[in-house]
Amino acid sequence: MAKRTARRRAGSAGMAVLGLTLTACGGAKVGDSAAGAGSSPGRCGTFNLAVNPWVGYEADAAVVGYVAEHSLGCKVERKDLKAEIGWQGLETGEVDAILENWGHPDLEKKYITQQKTAVGLGPTGNKGIIGWYIPPWLAKAHPDITDWKNLNKYAAQFKTSESGGKGQLLDGDASYQTNDAALVTNLKLDFKVVYAGSETALIQAFRTAEKNKQWVIGYFYEPQWFFSEVPLVHVKLPKYTAGCDADPAKVACDYPVFDLDKIVSTSFAKSGSPAYDLVKNFRWSNADQNTVAKYIAVDRMTPEAAAKKWTEANPDKVKAWLG
Repeated sequence: MAKRTARRRAGSAGMAVLGLTLTACGGAKVGDSAAGAGSSPGRCGTFNLAVNPWVGYEADAAVVGYVAEHSLGCKVERKDLKAEIGWQGLETGEVDAILENWGHPDLEKKYITQQKTAVGLGPTGNKGIIGWYIPPWLAKAHPDITDWKNLNKYAAQFKTSESGGKGQLLDGDASYQTNDAALVTNLKLDFKVVYAGSETALIQAFRTAEKNKQWVIGYFYEPQWFFSEVPLVHVKLPKYTAGCDADPAKVACDYPVFDLDKIVSTSFAKSGSPAYDLVKNFRWSNADQNTVAKYIAVDRMTPEAAAKKWTEANPDKVKAWLG
């Protein structure tokens, strides 16, 4: 899940991946001459949708993509991309829409304000919360551990073979937006950030820790279906105030609450595609997203089957998106 930077930043290797990934997904884009040949304004053509690596976003993409295909006749190209790579795709025209943006003021400044190759389309309706969490058994056994000021007292309990003699603070995918390394340094905590590698690995670590009463503290976020299985407990960090995270190297405060929003390419916004209006009108709740995410992650439904089940149960919401 971050200023997910929580859900984080890709390096030069990610830049190289962009061309390979987007080229592989291929296809004409909405607004391209190829996509628009022989069609009048408003016809859909190909809709290039970025899919970032967490199941909540997969739920967004599943439902929006399903409605675009089945109600608007779009050819939906879903592109599995890290967050920052998706923004680069907006610039090149190889991505039409990002459905769940977690802040990223640096990317907004570059692509929306300066280059004007992307535009914001307003909130998704989801509230994003990022923070540090522990399994319920640990909070019950040691109630004071939910205050960051007491973490060093327990640091030795969190040591692992990967944490170099310090307590381990477990993060998920290294591409997520996170301030955790800076927080550990600036709050003078005897911990080291270790990446689990994926959302799935992070969830499994918390699940196992609760079952076996193991010491785990890690980065996590809402909306997230997993809270219905294991009600993780939020560790209080210094209160967030406006601007306290302005300098990434000096961050010493908690994450803000994010009003998650949608970003589209400027060319897509001007294309006349009905998929643009669908993205613009798309709004749902954390509960809606968690329902679809759980269908995918727990019930092992395909994204299309999950989207079909949800849309058939919520026709009024879909109708509102279609105008």
